[in-house]
Amino acid sequence: MRFLIFLLILFPIIGCSKTDDEIQQTDTEKEMYFPSTSNDDWETKSIKELDWNESAIEPLKDFLENTDSKSFMILVNGRIVMEEYFNGHSATTTWQWNSAGKTLVTAAIGIAQEEGYLNIDSMVSDYLGNGWTNETLDKENLITSKHLLSMTSGINDEKELIIKQNLTYLEDAGSRWSYHNVFQKLMDVVEQATNQEFESYFNTKIKDKLAMDGFWNNGLIFRIYHSNTRSMAKFGLLALNKGKWDNNQIINKSFFNESINTSQNINPSYGYLWWLNGKSSFMLPGEQTVYEGPLVTNAPSDMYAAMGAADQRIYVIPSKKMVIVRMGEASDPSNPNFAVSGFDAMLWEKLNDLIN
Repeated sequence: MRFLIFLLILFPIIGCSKTDDEIQQTDTEKEMYFPSTSNDDWETKSIKELDWNESAIEPLKDFLENTDSKSFMILVNGRIVMEEYFNGHSATTTWQWNSAGKTLVTAAIGIAQEEGYLNIDSMVSDYLGNGWTNETLDKENLITSKHLLSMTSGINDEKELIIKQNLTYLEDAGSRWSYHNVFQKLMDVVEQATNQEFESYFNTKIKDKLAMDGFWNNGLIFRIYHSNTRSMAKFGLLALNKGKWDNNQIINKSFFNESINTSQNINPSYGYLWWLNGKSSFMLPGEQTVYEGPLVTNAPSDMYAAMGAADQRIYVIPSKKMVIVRMGEASDPSNPNFAVSGFDAMLWEKLNDLIN
């Protein structure tokens, strides 16, 4: 009788237990993965394995194609879940990041500060010399690199071409949030502080370490980064891991955390050139209106994003260990916003159907 009871207790334990190999495989799949920097290998994870809604895949693809997307990727724990190309684009085609590339400048600034070349709390004039703006010296000397990172320089934002004659005083630095191309002076700060061309420094410290395929090109009003889609996704993966790539802390973690948190008390949805979701209010480029509520109401509240004109996007969602990349033409050609647009909410409606 005792033996029978023992068997009854033991049987369900044996029947329900996983093998050591199954447990090890499950744990491995949960670990963060980083693609090879010496070849094109990149592990994948299927939508079926994630138990997502497979019936939502085609509606998402249709939406992306119909909104002039060129490419789209989803990573979970670093592994590719979706990688799609549209409208003549391919895995090797380069495309412009537009203002999403501002976050690359943030990364370079953080690295240069960690290496002792600069301090973001120091005056920009310490690196560029007096007279880099068309302001009086006392007003110019109020502007720090942190003000450029947080879009609070106070420089008049009526003209986007960054030449000295256009850099005139509007308000004291720190007292006004205004999305403005003067951020690119941070590239000059890096050059002067490190005594290297910005692209050379960027390539050594970021591009080469991630094996990105990209280059900086002079646009109409500022230098724009171009790369293939996987390179954009690699930077998103670096951002998901707070500046760490595999075992290498490329961007100082403390600085990175600063960059993805509110940088000033005027627009809580803006960090150091990163856009932040889940805050109490937000402002948009080209206006001074304060809108109540989060940036993208139907996206995860912990999301931070690199956003560029014509809906170039890197969404980073720590709670889901997820990175999402979109490249392409403007979803609404009549309204090619510099950053946030109605595209974000429409895309997240489709993504929520897939993920949830």
